[in-house]
Amino acid sequence: MKYRKANIDDIDKLIHLRKKQLIDEGIEPTIDIDNELSNFFKNKLSDGSLIQWVVEDNEEMIACGAIIYYEFPPTYTNKSGKKGYITNMYTNENYRGKGIATTLMTKLVDEAKAGGISNIWLGASKLGKPVYKKFGFKETNEWLEFNIL
Repeated sequence: MKYRKANIDDIDKLIHLRKKQLIDEGIEPTIDIDNELSNFFKNKLSDGSLIQWVVEDNEEMIACGAIIYYEFPPTYTNKSGKKGYITNMYTNENYRGKGIATTLMTKLVDEAKAGGISNIWLGASKLGKPVYKKFGFKETNEWLEFNIL
């Protein structure tokens, strides 16, 4: 298996994996989001705010994981204000349980360290939560969500 950073040429495959991830999480594909995903990956990969790692086996993209960088006002516990959000974690069902997600997480944490990021967070699916907890992520009650529509 080959681990590498994604680039603009990978967008179609990234869109495919993202949609598989959402369906695996139980989200019904009720609308077409291809254009929005294409724009997202194009913009974020181009400006460097998204670092997407992919895993290939025999030229097939079988897993991915990403970190998105955000900048918040500095705090006493995060002097730079920079944080990383882990997202777009997906492993093809035939490759699960082989340590791929853990290897991707290690690469993403290394990216955060290299970028001077000391705080990372994520939203975990039921399927992913055990992987992240085993890796060392802790559950908090810090986040609340408000839907305007």
